[in-house]
Amino acid sequence: MAGEPPILLILDLAGTFAFALNGALTAVRIARLDIVGVLTLGMITAMGGGILRDVLIGSVPPAAFLDWRYPALALAGGLIAFLLSRHLDRLEMPINVLDAIGLSTFAAIGATKALAAGLGIGPSIVLGAVTGVGGGTIRDTLVRRIPSVLQSELYAIPALIGATVMVVSIRLGFEGLFMSLCAIGACFAVRMAGVWFNLQAPSPPGRPRD
Repeated sequence: MAGEPPILLILDLAGTFAFALNGALTAVRIARLDIVGVLTLGMITAMGGGILRDVLIGSVPPAAFLDWRYPALALAGGLIAFLLSRHLDRLEMPINVLDAIGLSTFAAIGATKALAAGLGIGPSIVLGAVTGVGGGTIRDTLVRRIPSVLQSELYAIPALIGATVMVVSIRLGFEGLFMSLCAIGACFAVRMAGVWFNLQAPSPPGRPRD
């Protein structure tokens, strides 16, 4: 959020916009909501994870409410998805790339904020992942479907990896932009491998996925 190095801020803003696009497209394609529902789901997807994290660590009001750029980009992403949903299907891969950037950046920044709030290694890793996947989970719950993070291609695992790299590096004294980018890069690489190769998290033996 405010005070981040410029590159992290740019990635954070890009991720917010991409999350809003994906959240709003879910509303259009699956729930078939009106404009209010589409914009609401877009904004929840984009900002829900960060808001949940900030509430849990007692950082209120949440950072997303203190910088107008985040709700503005979330609203813009939702509006674009509402108006151009038919045309955005052909841009699925670019949107997935932006979404992976958002997931990676949110996980790293979320883990950093959790550590700064005095949480231990485990809780900080979990809250880093929650920052990345929380908005999408809330979105899926609102449209009454099993959260995609629990049943689709690698999503929660990359967030956990990125948060772990961030937390461990900070605890070892290796802070700064370079290590933040390493954590983001680790999450991004695993997430995009899941997209490109249709990799899935392990399912129970003998029970194939639908």
